[in-house]
Amino acid sequence: MLHKTVMTGLAGLALALSATASFAADVVLRLHQMLPPQATIPAKVLTPWAEKVKADSGGRIEVELYPAMQLGGKPAELVDQVKDGVVDLIWTVIGYTPGRFPKSEAFELPFMVTTGEATSLAFYDYYEKHLKDELQDYHVLAVHTHGPGLIHTIGSKPVKSLEDMNGLKVRGTSKVVNQMLEAMGASAIGMPVTAVPESLSKSVIDGTVVPWEVTPAIKIAELAPNHTGFSGKNGLYTGTFLFAMNKDSYDALPDDLKKVIDDNSGRELARKFGVAMDQGDIRGKEIADKAGNTTIMLDETETARWRAAGENVTKAWIADMDAKGLDGTTLYNDAVALIDQYSK
Repeated sequence: MLHKTVMTGLAGLALALSATASFAADVVLRLHQMLPPQATIPAKVLTPWAEKVKADSGGRIEVELYPAMQLGGKPAELVDQVKDGVVDLIWTVIGYTPGRFPKSEAFELPFMVTTGEATSLAFYDYYEKHLKDELQDYHVLAVHTHGPGLIHTIGSKPVKSLEDMNGLKVRGTSKVVNQMLEAMGASAIGMPVTAVPESLSKSVIDGTVVPWEVTPAIKIAELAPNHTGFSGKNGLYTGTFLFAMNKDSYDALPDDLKKVIDDNSGRELARKFGVAMDQGDIRGKEIADKAGNTTIMLDETETARWRAAGENVTKAWIADMDAKGLDGTTLYNDAVALIDQYSK
């Protein structure tokens, strides 16, 4: 009886060890990004993506999540961290590295964006047509955008007209967005989104441009309770994002695990990012409303004045692309056409 009990126990232990071994990952991938885990994209896209990759691979791929730059460095360094193999995966803002990916800037131009979903799908198609050379150092999983960006300012400086931008210190997201803010009268200050709360609280800036989606994560409802939006289907601007894998990390995978990554990449993943951004915009606006913040929607006449100021930025960008031999007119027209196509 004792022998039978011991053998049964050993068999159970062996089974447990076997089960543990069978679920041990063959591959561990480290995903590094700049926002806290509760922010929209980390919570709604990156974590579910990691879980799905693990499930689809039968536990053979484990994705370790490192939010808020836990592995060190600054957000602008993420593109090099993944390129150089310091990490396996990154999610970042393309515009944090000015001039490095010039053709992607077409989507950052004034009054291009419609919704996060439509513009993300358009940007993915644009990537397939125009950006593969710029992003050749990366195994691209998806590119996407956020929804319409707004202007958020401190309590004493609401923006109700173009003139209210004069001299306003406004944080911008990229070279093109900063040029747009300058054209509209503001003093543009470039910084990553993670630096915004401290900069607002210390009066380094009077306001920032971000979509509603990110406002809860950086306490905008508390720090910048005036919000300015625009009439029409197009928002003021958008930012562009890259979700990428180190090429050697991808190439080292066996074919069946490459297929798992491939099946969880591409246009539909871009759509998921865009949908999450749109849903985050709704939540961010609700939080601001509940806090008693002031939302100013500029009418069509006033919005037209801002559009006119933005046209100069677009013309200058096209000329800059032409000077680089990149046919700025075609890039711009393709971006507009793709956004229109997905926004119908």
